[in-house]
Amino acid sequence: MSTSHAAAPTQKKAVRPFSLRDKIGYMFGDFGNDFTFLLQSSFFMNFYTNVMGISAAHVGTLLFAARILDAFTDVGAGRLIDVLNPGRSGRFKPWLLRIMIPVTVAALLMFSPFLQDGSYGVRLAWMIVTYILWGSVFYTLINIPYGSMASVISNQPGERASLSVFRSLGATLANLGISVLLPLIVFVQINGQSELSGTRMMLAAAGCGVLAVICYGLCFVNVEERITTPPKAPEQRASLAQTLGAMLRNRSLTGLIATSLFMLIAFMLLGGMMPYMLNEYFNDGQLLSVVNFVGLAPTLLLVPFAAKLAKTFGKKEVGTVGMTLAIVAALVLFVLRTDSPYVFMVGYAVLMLGVSCLNILIWAFITDVIDYQEISTGERNDATVYGMYSWARKLG
Repeated sequence: MSTSHAAAPTQKKAVRPFSLRDKIGYMFGDFGNDFTFLLQSSFFMNFYTNVMGISAAHVGTLLFAARILDAFTDVGAGRLIDVLNPGRSGRFKPWLLRIMIPVTVAALLMFSPFLQDGSYGVRLAWMIVTYILWGSVFYTLINIPYGSMASVISNQPGERASLSVFRSLGATLANLGISVLLPLIVFVQINGQSELSGTRMMLAAAGCGVLAVICYGLCFVNVEERITTPPKAPEQRASLAQTLGAMLRNRSLTGLIATSLFMLIAFMLLGGMMPYMLNEYFNDGQLLSVVNFVGLAPTLLLVPFAAKLAKTFGKKEVGTVGMTLAIVAALVLFVLRTDSPYVFMVGYAVLMLGVSCLNILIWAFITDVIDYQEISTGERNDATVYGMYSWARKLG
C-alpha cells in the first residue's frame, strides 16, 4: 500500500537522516518487549499449573477474561497517547522511559513463587492481579507507543519495511534467549522426571527484566521521531465513537486484524502446547531448547532477504505464499503423528519458515494501514489504530 497520497505531515527540523542506527534502535525496542512477553507466553501456563498448583481451567479463564479487558485498555491507551501533547522527544518515545520499570517489575512478581504454599484463593488472586498489572496495564502502555512509533520514524515504504524486518529480528533474538536458553535453566530432573523450578523461574524473570530495561533505553536513544502532524484542538477532533466507526470501515485494518487474529491463535496455541508435549510426550523438557531454535532459524535466514522479497514481489504476495507453505507443513505433521522428535523438528522448521514470511513483514503492513486511516478521515490516530491491532493480536 503506497503512502504517497497520505496527508502531508510536518517534518521536524534539524533531525538526522534515517539510518541503520534507527533500525537497530527499533530492533532493541522489540527485544525489550519480548523479554517479558515471550517469558509469559512460553512459561505462564506451565508455571501456574505445575508450580503454583492452579487449575488449567482457571488459568485459561483468566487469559480469556483479560483479552476482554484489553479491548478497553488497548484502545483506551491508544486514544490517550493520540490526544496528549507530544513530549520533547516526541509523542511515543517518552512512554518507553515512563513504563520500562513498572512492566519489568510486574513480570517479576508474576513469576514469583512466594505464595505457592498459601491457600488456593490467595494463589489464584496473586495470579490474577499480577497478570492484569503486567499485561493489561503496563505492557499495553509500553507496547502501543512502541508499535505506533514506526509510522513516525519514516514515511518511506522501503524504510518502513526495513524497520519491520529489524523489529522481527529483535523478536527472534529475544526468542532465542528465552525459548532456547531458559529451558536449560528452569527445567530440572527430579527422580527421573522433568519439572519446572519455581525459584529458577523467578531468577530468570529478574534477569529478563534487567535486560528489557537496557533494551528499552537503547531504543530510546537511537530512534528519532521525524514525522509530526500538528495536533487538532479538542473540539476539532473526532469523538472516540466516530474514530472507532471509521476504523471498522477501514478494510485494510479489518483484513489485517483478521489475518493476525487467526495466525496468532494457531501460533500461540502451538507455543503453549510445546512445553507440555516435549516434557510429557517425549519426556524431555530440555528438548524445548532445540525445537525452539529449529523454529527460529528460518526467521534468521529470511532477515537479509525479506525487504528485497517484499520490494520484488510485494508484501501481500510473500505473506500469502508463506502461510500456504505453513498450512501444508502443519497438515503433514498432523497426518504423520510421529513418535520421533527429529521428524517433528523437520516439519516444524518448514511450518515456521512459512509463518516467518508473513510475520517478518507484518509491522510494515500496520504503518500503511495507519496512513490509510489518515487518508480516509483526515485525522492522524496512530496509537488508536495500533491499539486496536494490538488487541487483536492479544486476543489471538
